[in-house]
Amino acid sequence: MATTRTATTQWKGALLNGSGSVSLDSSAAGTFEISWASRAETAGGKTSPEELIAAAHSSCFSMALSHGLAGAGTPPASLQTSADVTFQPGEGITGIVLTVKGQVPGITAEQFQRAAETAKATCPVSKALAGTTISLDAELL
Repeated sequence: MATTRTATTQWKGALLNGSGSVSLDSSAAGTFEISWASRAETAGGKTSPEELIAAAHSSCFSMALSHGLAGAGTPPASLQTSADVTFQPGEGITGIVLTVKGQVPGITAEQFQRAAETAKATCPVSKALAGTTISLDAELL
């Protein structure tokens, strides 16, 4: 069964001095303010497209890794994943670094690394971002 999720952005003004908001319409998460400065300079309490991509990527990767580990008979006790999405004005997104720390009873660090690499390659968000360099740092705790 296919699902569709919706976000809506309202923008006012020119890029450099305008601002707007993005609402996550498919959930109760709410509305988040955005601006060029929050994207290219300091966040200042606002979000950016890259932060939203980071949220999507870290959560998708965590789900893929959890599924792979459970399928191998070693479900994780916990996974903590961050995604650092680098944006360079004039160039766009120049790279993503996924960092995961996991507590997974019954596996070795090498097995965890292999499972993390597989999750990185197969998570739908990674696939959608295939034109971007995605690095991985996986640590078994």
